[in-house]
Amino acid sequence: MKTRIQSVAEVRDSFARQGYVCNDQIAMAVYLAAQLRKPVLVEGPPGVGKTELAKASAAFLEAPLIRLQCYEGLDEARALYEWKYGKQLLYTQLLREQFAGKLDGAGGLEEAMSRLGDLGDAFYSETFLEPRPLLQALRADEATVLLIDEVDKADQEFEAFLLELLSDYQISIPELGTVQARHEPLVFLTSNNSRELSDALKRRCLHLYIPYPDAALEQQIIAARVPEAPKALRQQLVSFVQKLRTLDLKKQPAISESIDWARALLLLHVDSLDAALVDSTLNLLLKHEEDIRRVRDDLPSLFK
Repeated sequence: MKTRIQSVAEVRDSFARQGYVCNDQIAMAVYLAAQLRKPVLVEGPPGVGKTELAKASAAFLEAPLIRLQCYEGLDEARALYEWKYGKQLLYTQLLREQFAGKLDGAGGLEEAMSRLGDLGDAFYSETFLEPRPLLQALRADEATVLLIDEVDKADQEFEAFLLELLSDYQISIPELGTVQARHEPLVFLTSNNSRELSDALKRRCLHLYIPYPDAALEQQIIAARVPEAPKALRQQLVSFVQKLRTLDLKKQPAISESIDWARALLLLHVDSLDAALVDSTLNLLLKHEEDIRRVRDDLPSLFK
């Protein structure tokens, strides 16, 4: 990992070279997180670049990116570690004769367990451990960027489980004890605000909110991601998308969808927008049929 960051401007410029256009607030959050070794909680609507921020940070810091995708029902076994039950079973079968010899003449369960000694513990050792993203980040031989994506989709119990990791960069495993990070990872947690996160989690993190960009910033983003798009087309495209976001839609178009639309317009050899073209490509911007019908009805006024 890059060991020293000179300034906020260095972060912003590095991101720009990668095609990730950001403002000073975003660059400042990454700079402070890297210097203070604090996790960053990145909130905002879907598609504004929260996940891409973690990817851009990993590239800037020259560090591996480890990603944990959260979902309802996610538990420690999927996020931290699992035991290789198939391997344990195979070893048990291979050692069956040795077990049988040790147990010959045993007078009961207690005596049998005494004869087996530490064999039970051996089956819950490093040999049979399958690290998952959180443990991979803690045990990595170099500092990593750990992305805990869409943490708001996970249950509150899992959120509470994360607190030890976020405060001390360590995790307690019942069979192995406490695992301390070899190198503290830079942690990003993203949230689409589908539910309120706990104060305990927020206290452990720097907070960053990424809203939909204003027109000027969105044009810069389109220019960076789709440089072949003519300036006039970018201006028209961004102006139309900005108007859509003022409507009461089930899902407003995100930056990622603006980029997809720009790329599609290039494929169609479009130099400027008109109502008929927008009508035929609305499905690139809007993901609900109800929203598409609503916008089609308003197309004349949106083009004024």
